[in-house]
Amino acid sequence: MSHNDLIKRLNELKLELVKEKGQIAIGGTPSNPGRIKEIKKTIARILTELKRRGEKAA
Repeated sequence: MSHNDLIKRLNELKLELVKEKGQIAIGGTPSNPGRIKEIKKTIARILTELKRRGEKAA
């Protein structure tokens, strides 16, 4: 994936993580509890790839 694609995906995942955490904070239950862990791991993978390439996450 290109740098722009990775940044776009990173922003989408961060937004999704905030929504999931917000849903839990108001007392709701997430539709898929394992999704939060999956989102965090994917964010870490993207950040690792950006760092490996020597690029900064905007």
